[in-house]
Amino acid sequence: MTTTNEFGPDSGGRVKSLTIVKPIVYGNVSRYFGKKREEDGHTHQWTVYVKPYNNEDMSTYVKKVHFKLHESYNNPNRFVTKPPYELTETGWGEFEIVIKIHFHDPNERYVTIYHVLKLFQNPDNQMGKKSLVSEFYEEIVFQDPTALMQHLLTSTKPLTMGPWRHETDFEAKKESALKAIMEARNKVRSEVGELKEKLTLARETIAKFKEEIAKVSKSSGGISVS
Repeated sequence: MTTTNEFGPDSGGRVKSLTIVKPIVYGNVSRYFGKKREEDGHTHQWTVYVKPYNNEDMSTYVKKVHFKLHESYNNPNRFVTKPPYELTETGWGEFEIVIKIHFHDPNERYVTIYHVLKLFQNPDNQMGKKSLVSEFYEEIVFQDPTALMQHLLTSTKPLTMGPWRHETDFEAKKESALKAIMEARNKVRSEVGELKEKLTLARETIAKFKEEIAKVSKSSGGISVS
């Protein structure tokens, strides 16, 4: 792997007007035990994770991922230094997990993500019939990265040779969202068109009333209309 020393203490300086976007997926899966454990009262096993959206080895540019758990856990600060960037634990309650992604280039600030651990959603999940999945799409944007970081970000290799899938079909969600947006836009356009027609009709009606009033005023000789 390319080292910082090869680029100097400033990592080769900033590459101006360059933006590199790395899409990621983060979240958790959880499974209900079926009953509360007698030894600790825990009800679920869960795994929190950060993974690339595309099939690439994030370790090329990611040094470590820091998962900050609830203070009730022994050693709540957990560090994962190689893929898969995930952590498996057991528990009984939901809480916010702070995820910090650190990079090999010390001149690039870490990225912080906040994820609320999900254990409960519906009766099927609570009864252990299937795992619960709570994951999200996000993008890490590197604006004017250092020369070292540019090299690392553009030197990734596939993480696996097989198909790369996520628990959530984000492409389907994207298409659904775009469809909903287009339908909303078309509805707004239609409503705006109807309002314009009504406004035009109202103006024409007002103009006709003014003409009629003007005629009456002229014939009576005493009423003026502005």
